[in-house]
Amino acid sequence: MSSREVILGRLRAALGPEPSTPADVARDYRPAGGAVHLDVLVHRLTDYRATVHRCSDGEVAQVVDAVLGGRRVVIPAGLPRHWLPEGVDVLTDDNLRRDDIATADGVVTAAAVAVAETGTVILDAAADQGRRVITLLPDVHICVVRADQVVANVPDALARLDPHRPLTWISGPSATSDIELNRVEGVHGPRHLHVVIVPSADTAPSSTSAPTGVGRRPPTL
Repeated sequence: MSSREVILGRLRAALGPEPSTPADVARDYRPAGGAVHLDVLVHRLTDYRATVHRCSDGEVAQVVDAVLGGRRVVIPAGLPRHWLPEGVDVLTDDNLRRDDIATADGVVTAAAVAVAETGTVILDAAADQGRRVITLLPDVHICVVRADQVVANVPDALARLDPHRPLTWISGPSATSDIELNRVEGVHGPRHLHVVIVPSADTAPSSTSAPTGVGRRPPTL
C-alpha cells in the first residue's frame, strides 16, 4: 500500500460515512410575495453610489437632458422616444459596431425588474433595453424603472424573469477593488449609473413639479 493510499484511508476513516443527499431541496425558505418599499430601493441604490431620480414618465427627458444634454447617446431600438430631449445626439443600436458604441457618452435604457432589497436593476435584452454591450461601453447609464417593476427580493425577481433570456444584473456603477481595497469605478462598465423611477404605467403622475434629483448639469461625468 502506498503512502498516498494510507493517508487517504485515514482521512476517510476520520470523516466517517458519506452523508446522504436529500432528493428534494426545500425552496420555500424565502417565498416570493414580499411587500415592496420604493424607499428601500432608493436607499440601496444610493448606498451603491448610483444617482436616483423620481419623476413622472413625461419628465424623463428632463433628467436625460440634465445628465447628458448635448452629448452622444446610444439607445436600444425600442426605447420610448419621448424619454429623449432634443439636445442629445442619438445613436440607435441597429447592430452598431463596438467602436461606434464606445464613442457614445452615455446610454439610456428601460429595465425588466428592480429588486428593492438588494438595490439591483435587471435587464433582459428586451427591445427597450437592447444588447448587453450597449450598457457596458458608454461611461454613463441612465436606466428608467417603472414602480410596478420593483419587487421586494430576489425570489420575487426570479418569478418574473425568463431564465432563457440574457440577463444583466446591475447593482450600482461598475466597480472593483484591489488587494488593498482601493475602489476603482468604470473598469467593467459605466462609471455612472442614474436610475429614474417613474410611476406605474397605469398610474397618472402625481404632480408636474421638477423631477427630484435633477438640477444643474454636472460639470464632469
